[in-house]
Amino acid sequence: MRVPELVFHTGPMDCGKSTLALQLHHTQSTHGRQGRLFTSKDRSGEAQITSRLGLSAPATEVGEDFDFWTHTIAQLVAGKRVDYLVCDEAQFYTGRQVEQLARIVDELQIDVYVFGILADFRTRLFPGSQRLVELADRMETLPLGPLCWCGARGTHNARTVDGLMVTEGSQVVVGDTDAGEVRYEVLCRAHHRRRMTATRARATLGEDPLPFGD
Repeated sequence: MRVPELVFHTGPMDCGKSTLALQLHHTQSTHGRQGRLFTSKDRSGEAQITSRLGLSAPATEVGEDFDFWTHTIAQLVAGKRVDYLVCDEAQFYTGRQVEQLARIVDELQIDVYVFGILADFRTRLFPGSQRLVELADRMETLPLGPLCWCGARGTHNARTVDGLMVTEGSQVVVGDTDAGEVRYEVLCRAHHRRRMTATRARATLGEDPLPFGD
């Protein structure tokens, strides 16, 4: 007999987490299962899951006070069928919300598939991701990750302000700030340690920087 699971799919930015979340939902629904989609602070600014490939689907926005347990119980009491949950951008969930997802798996026997970034631009675990590591039945790292500008596998998320990498500031920043234009870039560990972004590499090494050692 199959046992429901809490599965955490993770990887750095641009590794296809949202694409996989939408694909999983499509596959599950085409086999007759009924699920619910959730997201938090999606790149679109709307309550939906969006992929950089252009795919999207409406979703319930998970704010700080959202309660997964109460929401799911309300759906079931109303006579609606819920076979699984797909939860994107889980790095922005609270530890309490992750505990609610675990309870849904254990007590309601509903599968929960969670997608999110593991660590922030400071290489520190997001609180929601940390709790998922602690509670998930299984953790899957997406195999097709992005590349650093040097061609190595990108493993670390970097925040840049006006092209320069920063290692201090609020864990979550969406859009520009008074300090300048905020962007994110995925780097290998070596270049994250050296704060060598693509912009800095071009300025230092020329238009077409080549990989170089530490």
